[in-house]
Amino acid sequence: MRALSDPVRLRLVAVLADGEYHPCRPEEFDAGVHKSTLSHHFRVLRESGVTMTRLDGRNHHVRLRTEDLAERFPGLLAAVTHDLMAPAEAG
Repeated sequence: MRALSDPVRLRLVAVLADGEYHPCRPEEFDAGVHKSTLSHHFRVLRESGVTMTRLDGRNHHVRLRTEDLAERFPGLLAAVTHDLMAPAEAG
């Protein structure tokens, strides 16, 4: 899945793995990229069906489509988030 091939998008997925809606702000994700770049990565994830976005006035909130992903790609999120968390646990 091309949408998960980028380290920044993997970082976003790791933060979103809790299944909650998160505001689309750079400080929320600590991805080290500009807001416009972050918007691009959110668009790629949304268009590929990985995330869904909720509008609240002018604010956007995003969350993973965990149920849809689990149905289409069983075990994918667990594998991706495990790989992201493993280096932190080892250190």
